[in-house]
Amino acid sequence: MSTTPSGAGDRLVQVGAIVFIIGALATLVTVAPLFLGTDPFPPVAYAVCMLMGLGFLIAAAGVVRSVRRNAPGRAATR
Repeated sequence: MSTTPSGAGDRLVQVGAIVFIIGALATLVTVAPLFLGTDPFPPVAYAVCMLMGLGFLIAAAGVVRSVRRNAPGRAATR
């Protein structure tokens, strides 16, 4: 078990990872008909694939938030 307290951006990184995984699964499902020779999905399905990029941005915001919170210059002002 970890004894360190949760960082400021840990929750954002977790949520970003979940959203990224949903987008990645949607991408796999959307691309599958192209290889299987079946009818492609409607354009709305391709919009769900954008969750992959959104999840990456959310996770990156969590990392930036954690770094800014734990910056050495900020330790003196607390």
